[in-house]
This record gives sequence, C-alpha cells and structure tokens, in this order.
Amino acid sequence: MYSAQELVTYIESLAALPSVYYRVREQLESPDGSIKEISNLIETDTALTAGVLKLVNSAFYGLSRKIESVEQAIPVLGLRQTHELVLAITVSNVFEGIRPQNMDMRRYWIGCMMTALTARELAYLTCNPSANRLFVIGLLADTGHLVMYQTVPERTIEAQAIADARGEPLFEAERRIVGCDSAEVGAALMDNWKLPTSFAETIGAQITPRLAGKHVIEAELLHVAIAVSKADRYNEPSEWALQHIDPRIWNNIGLNPVTFPRIREAVEMNLSSCTAMFFPKAA
Repeated sequence: MYSAQELVTYIESLAALPSVYYRVREQLESPDGSIKEISNLIETDTALTAGVLKLVNSAFYGLSRKIESVEQAIPVLGLRQTHELVLAITVSNVFEGIRPQNMDMRRYWIGCMMTALTARELAYLTCNPSANRLFVIGLLADTGHLVMYQTVPERTIEAQAIADARGEPLFEAERRIVGCDSAEVGAALMDNWKLPTSFAETIGAQITPRLAGKHVIEAELLHVAIAVSKADRYNEPSEWALQHIDPRIWNNIGLNPVTFPRIREAVEMNLSSCTAMFFPKAA
C-alpha cells in the first residue's frame, strides 16, 4: 500500500515544473518585479512565448486588439492572469511529454480540457473572480491518475476494473487497492510543485468539497465540473450525472441543477478548439 506522497516522490518526470515557470512566478510575486523582466524571462522559452501569444490572441481570451509581444500582453492580462496563462501552457507542455503505457493520453487530455472549461464556465456563471485560476485547477485536477499510471499501473488498472465491475466509486477502490486515491495524489503533486495552496486544497477536496476549508466554493465548482467531464467521457445522459452531485452543492454555488445540460452543451462546443490549442497531439 502506498501514500500519495510516496507515489509523487517516485516519479521523476513530474517531480518539478520547468525552472522558467518558477522564475517567472518569482518576478510576478516580487514587489520589485518588472513587466520587462517578466517578458524577458518568458521569451527565453520559445514554446512558452509562442503559447502565450497564440492564446492571448485567441477567442479563449477574447481581447479586442491584437497583441504583438509578451511585454504588451502582460499589462493587458494583469499579473494574476499572466501567472495562470504561463502555468497552463507550462503544464500542457509537460503533459504532452508524458505517455504512460497503459493510459489513453488523447482521452486524458480531452478529459482535462473538459473539466477545465467547465470549471471556468461555472466560475463565470457564479461571478467567481477566480475563473482563470479555476481553469488551470481543472486542467490539473486529474494529475493524480497521471502519477498513478506511471508508478503503480497494475494496481491502478485493477482499481478501475473493480470499480467498473461493481459500480462503486473509483476513489473507494483506489484507497483499498492502492492505499490512496487520485485526488490525494494530485494534491500531493501540487504541493511538490510548490503551487499556491489553493491548488492543492481544491484538487484534494474534489471528491468531498466541504474539506477544502476556505476554498470550499472552488472545490464545489470543480466537483460539478468533474461530473460534467465524466458524463461527456462516458456519454451519459445529464440526468444520470446529476445523481452524483449533492443538491446542497447547487445551493452553495448559487446555480440550479437544470443548468447542467446547458453548461455541458456550451463547453462541448468549444472543447475541440481549446484542446487543439493546449494539446495539439490530441486534435
């Protein structure tokens, strides 16, 4: 049996994000940081620079004018959104370099994007100011499975098979067979990456949002987003998916369950284009 932290320490390919991300974040958080220095750091990474300019000029951000340079993009986005954008691109580049033998990575990338887009849409609908951060959290929500399929593939496959055969929640089978569930592993990875505490707390509480402390609303939005993503993956009717969401969560986030199918439809319309932007190999 394994703990979440043990599994994370076993996986070198996900042990840390590229150093350029941490250097950019340090500048973004520093009172002495400058837009010029931040843009210079981003521009040391060709893939990161291309990703920033492609995304900031796409319908994803919907800006009214064309952005020609990273230095021009930062004041338009603001420091917080710049951090979220850099992190999202960095993570998508890391994801594309990882291909566990027993994992359908194309399906995985699509699922990550479905969760991310839904979390962002839910944040907009509830006027939550952390919409772009929730997008990135949604993108990272299932990283626990990425670690588990890399480190303990046989046990992870067994847990999935048993959960499918018995119709039991996957996290229960994972705790029994692996020793921890994917949400716990994902939270441990966020801590290992030294991301803001909201990432680990929200991702770790995606199964039971009330455990997220001051981030409970974000965890509830993520919980609903994951339900939408699972319904899409397994081609389930929205009515079935709704059965897995505690009605109290809808009250807490201020939405009516009848919006579920409309949210799902709106996200599915943008799924292909956004997946192609972040994960070209899945297109």
